[in-house]
Amino acid sequence: MVDLPAAYDFDGYSEDEALARDYLLSGRADAVLNVVDAMNLERNLYLTIRLLEAGLPLVVALNQIDQARALGLSPDSEALSLGLGGVPVVQTVALTGEGLEEALAAAAGLADGQAGPAFRVDYGSELEAEGHLPAMAAKRFELAARLARGCLGPARSTVPGRRRATDLVDRVVTHRYGGVAILLAVMWAVFKFTFSVGTPLITLVSRLLSVAGRLVESLAETAGAPDLVRSFVVDGLMAGMGSVLVFLPLVFALFLALAVLEETGYMARASCVSDRFMRALGLGGKAFIPLVLGFGCNVPAILAARTLENRRDRLATILVSPFMSCSGRLPVYTLFAGAFFGARQGLVVFSVYLLGVVMAAAMAKLVTARVMPGESADFLMELPSYRWPSWRGVLRQAWGQAWMFIRKAGTIIAAGVVVMWVLGSLPWGVAYASRDSLLGRLGAAVAVVLRPTGLGNWETGAALVFGFVAKEFVVAALGLVHGAGAQALPALLAAHFTPLTALSFMVLVLLYSPCLATVAAIRKETGSWKWPALAAGYSLVLGLGMATAVYQLGRVLGMAG
Repeated sequence: MVDLPAAYDFDGYSEDEALARDYLLSGRADAVLNVVDAMNLERNLYLTIRLLEAGLPLVVALNQIDQARALGLSPDSEALSLGLGGVPVVQTVALTGEGLEEALAAAAGLADGQAGPAFRVDYGSELEAEGHLPAMAAKRFELAARLARGCLGPARSTVPGRRRATDLVDRVVTHRYGGVAILLAVMWAVFKFTFSVGTPLITLVSRLLSVAGRLVESLAETAGAPDLVRSFVVDGLMAGMGSVLVFLPLVFALFLALAVLEETGYMARASCVSDRFMRALGLGGKAFIPLVLGFGCNVPAILAARTLENRRDRLATILVSPFMSCSGRLPVYTLFAGAFFGARQGLVVFSVYLLGVVMAAAMAKLVTARVMPGESADFLMELPSYRWPSWRGVLRQAWGQAWMFIRKAGTIIAAGVVVMWVLGSLPWGVAYASRDSLLGRLGAAVAVVLRPTGLGNWETGAALVFGFVAKEFVVAALGLVHGAGAQALPALLAAHFTPLTALSFMVLVLLYSPCLATVAAIRKETGSWKWPALAAGYSLVLGLGMATAVYQLGRVLGMAG
């Protein structure tokens, strides 16, 4: 099965719609399952008509049928099938799986060679001869409207009370000023929930990992493993990966909250609320969704920019996406905020996230005004009905993000830990992960540049170098160079950092160069090395500048450096 991006037409200007169109018209699809929103039939059926005109073997999944019934609508799938020339129409509820087997069986039947119905729109001989596209589009919309009326019947003319309630809520939630305040309050609540739920679980996971580490070390000693092997397994793999995995509860809690917002329908409202703000920055409201995805990982945020119709908007969104705090940075913020700011750690982390949003906004304004001037595309978005979240769907989304975090720890981070362990062990004979090791020498070279930020020590330099590969490496490297596991690291950091340098370090991690995977994603999406080089270069300069400003201003104000 090939999951194509959402589309409303074959003639869309976004890269996502172009990708879907090109695949569908390539002839590679044995059958097409067209998911249609039962509450927005007129708009959705336009694409259905285009698919049938293209001669594609089609099955229509009339989705969200439960929501349509709750609104007093009674879609007649048989009438719709008849109007579409006999196309199979199956009523479905994606959240519960209702109708899924029937829809797949119908699609499998078409893939096995069953002939699909012939379908043709009567444009009139004169219009077809002229080939006037905008008049032909109008005919398709007229047909979509007739099909919707025939399917829904007279109930369509009524406005149920639940729909009116939704409209009343939207007047508040999407209000020009009140909506912004609500959005900020919602995001604060997300972070409050994340730390209230995640922090106690961190302690539990930390203890479990500590027990596992001692068990592995004991087994290695019992088996008579050489010191080099024991060091590699315990000091390298176990310590490095454990220092990252300990923050898994926070990652899960964050994405659990975001999934609830998505399932309830609030995220679409957040895009509408942010449109005025985004447009002031030279971007459209649609850029909000890719940027929010950056809280999970900057790579899918960059890929999601394909949904933007305007190339200028796509490039600008791609260039500022790395400023959104990904889940790889969250362990760094949590570690330092917990070690130095106590009960205020939630506020501190929220402030760092907010700083990332502010910097993204400032750079978006600069890029769109100076580098790529022009107008943003118009903002159009369907607002889904409010609904209670499906906990199965919420948990699936949150676990998907958590599993990505775990998989990254088991692959990329494990490989990086091996490299760090080798650098910390060479040249032979030096103390492991000491200043005289290759890792220490590399960190010392970087520390020269970090002195104005108050972070001019080799341990911090080494951690930031590996942070370029993946931001999760920062915590793993700090644990390695300080010889501490997940439980002991906060206490050891207190001997090497102050609250001021901790804040400087968090700002630097937020802003300095995007990770290697993000750079590769920018290269792939833009087709040039110019843009990833620009993103890496200006973010590095900005990160060093902001961290320096935080440290030097703090010293002027009398904060201990």
